[in-house]
Amino acid sequence: MASIALKSFIGLRQASAEKPHFTIQAKPISLNPSNHRRFQVNAAKTSPKVTGRNLRVAVVGGGPAGGAAAETLAKGGIETFLIERKMDNCKPCGGAIPLCMVGEFDLPLDIIDRRVTKMKMISPSNVAVDIGQTLKPHEYIGMVRREVLDQYLRNRASENGATVINGLFLKMEKPGDGEAPYVLHYTEYDGKVGGAGVKKSLEVDAVIGADGANSRVAKSIDAGDYEYAIAFQERIKIPDDKMVYYENLAEMYVGDDVSPDFYGWVFPKCDHVAVGTGTVTHKGDIKKFQLATRNRAKDKILGGKILRVEAHPIPEHPRPRRLAGRVALVGDAAGYVTKCSGEGIYFAAKSGRMCAEAIVEGSENGKRMVNEADLRKYLEKWDKTYWPTYKVLDVLQKVFYRSNPAREAFVEMCADEYVQKMTFDSYLYKRVVPGNPWEDLKLAVNTIGSLVRANALRREMEKLNV
Repeated sequence: MASIALKSFIGLRQASAEKPHFTIQAKPISLNPSNHRRFQVNAAKTSPKVTGRNLRVAVVGGGPAGGAAAETLAKGGIETFLIERKMDNCKPCGGAIPLCMVGEFDLPLDIIDRRVTKMKMISPSNVAVDIGQTLKPHEYIGMVRREVLDQYLRNRASENGATVINGLFLKMEKPGDGEAPYVLHYTEYDGKVGGAGVKKSLEVDAVIGADGANSRVAKSIDAGDYEYAIAFQERIKIPDDKMVYYENLAEMYVGDDVSPDFYGWVFPKCDHVAVGTGTVTHKGDIKKFQLATRNRAKDKILGGKILRVEAHPIPEHPRPRRLAGRVALVGDAAGYVTKCSGEGIYFAAKSGRMCAEAIVEGSENGKRMVNEADLRKYLEKWDKTYWPTYKVLDVLQKVFYRSNPAREAFVEMCADEYVQKMTFDSYLYKRVVPGNPWEDLKLAVNTIGSLVRANALRREMEKLNV
């Protein structure tokens, strides 16, 4: 897979050559032909300095993207405002985070509920393949609750100087000229149950939209639509003796019964399990798919009590537009969820941080105004770094999630130790890992064999259905 030439992908574009901002001063040239022409190039900022205050930036949305962005801005000398409506938000999310995120974002181990070192991939015919044999002793997949992780990141942003506002973002007025402020309108709440809230406004120099798949910031800049999946999840408290089974184990179920284009999951949390599924193509049948997921795992969750039911849209590809003027989108608002795996937490936090870093750098730590060119550096860096990952997973989903026989082939492939190593290395450290050419060749042959067997099985099943 590492050798595939990847040329294009909807919503993402390869980094373009950046247009430098500079002035050229030509020194007098002697007519003597022996003299060489010399130019002195002086790099210069085109944006004016901010006087009497620091640059002001609003981050709309307090999930991993918003929390990471607000912390980075505040540390970088930016006057930062973070607006979030649901401070106890429990997004229906599997909650898996890669090992690299723990180190990169300096996450305390006590917010990680479980360290998963084993996974079971379960085929449509309930053939289970154990995954995790290639993990090193220190490696694991972290399982977190979103309400815990999100709160931690918001608190850390506040401790570093960000102003956290419990408010619902309503709309945004765009500036009349290039350096006028954006005016954000929102309803602020004081924490009282049932309070109507107070209408307020805020003037800022730039805006980061981190407000999820239904982003109002995205709508305000005409960012365009995208395909989205519906994720449905139940938090289930199971008996202690059954919880032991899921102590460091996560399960993934594939099959038309649990989802025609995604997968079902059972992921362990602190004292319960999260059971869920998702779909893009059959949203109206999501509860039927959820029931099937519970039935596939019924013996292992028998006697469980449903604590909470959650549902939420998940983007399937980046938006057509992720930047306009001094407004940029990050996380789910930008569409940064991977196909095949449905992962979004790490990419949300990473995009929030990268966008904020571009603003801090472009503003010289809050001393200058920023412009679209400054924010575009974030997009170009993002696309260059993560575009291959998105494309590879997009291809995998199209090849292996299209039918039950193809899913059987996919699970069969997962038993291969080389596949497991490549998959975990790519997931844990967020890079498309270059493979061993000989092993890649064997993998290609095995993949073709699995798909041939899958097609043969499909044809036999079609005969039975005639």
